[in-house]
Amino acid sequence: MRQIQFGTEQVSALGLGTWHLGEGNQQQTEQELAALKLGLQGGINVIDTAEMYGEGRAEILVGRALRDVQRDNVFLISKFYPHHATPALMKKSLTASLKRLGTDYLDLYLLHWRGNTPLQETVTGLEQLQQAGYIRHWGVSNFDLVDLQELWTTENGRHCFANEDLYNLGSRGVEFSVLPWQQQRQIAFIGYAPFGSEHGDFFQVKPALKALAAAKGVSVQQVMLAWTLQQGYLTIPKAGQPAHMQANLAALQLTLSAAEIHQLEQDYPAPTRKQGLDVI
Repeated sequence: MRQIQFGTEQVSALGLGTWHLGEGNQQQTEQELAALKLGLQGGINVIDTAEMYGEGRAEILVGRALRDVQRDNVFLISKFYPHHATPALMKKSLTASLKRLGTDYLDLYLLHWRGNTPLQETVTGLEQLQQAGYIRHWGVSNFDLVDLQELWTTENGRHCFANEDLYNLGSRGVEFSVLPWQQQRQIAFIGYAPFGSEHGDFFQVKPALKALAAAKGVSVQQVMLAWTLQQGYLTIPKAGQPAHMQANLAALQLTLSAAEIHQLEQDYPAPTRKQGLDVI
């Protein structure tokens, strides 16, 4: 399994996303569990979940998948709602998440998106959880440059380990300012939704992508994932079926040449100015 440097950690380049997992019937849930286990057996050691996903049902499913692996071999990420961003409420959220996940700590705990709670109050609560040993690192999600800059000015805000934003071949706005800013300050980056959303929002399949996938004998999604992986950031596609997980794992073996990347980027160019943050 390809490894990347993720802040101070070494993790698999590919993570397991879990949005909408655990929300279907028993047969569907068992398929999702099998997919998660297949990913873990294939060497993936990052799982990304949240209390929001199915109101805890995704965390319960992840907890089932974790029963078969050694806990300290997995980098486990979860997130809390913005309306739980005070010290007291986030501790309550974390306690519930840990119970559902069947573990006594998280490797990374993220504010899912910005709400009305002052960032200073949220940082204070996260620092308390870290000092108590409930979380190893803390960070944020769906933060744009202005949010990150504000976070940086808060007391202990510079302890932020990571930011998770939408990032794929068709949503590259973070490349202009967010990613350079984070790199300069050694804040790790997680890109979510490498395929866009389930309903095609934020991504349109264009001719160059179709042609390249056909020429290489792979799916459009595998080309998209290969492109994202070659950017060097942690990416967390969701796979709800074993076959989909196998396809994601196979994309790790797919290398795009400089010419092929140039071909793709004719249709999906890098940003040349600051853009609004894409969010799903």
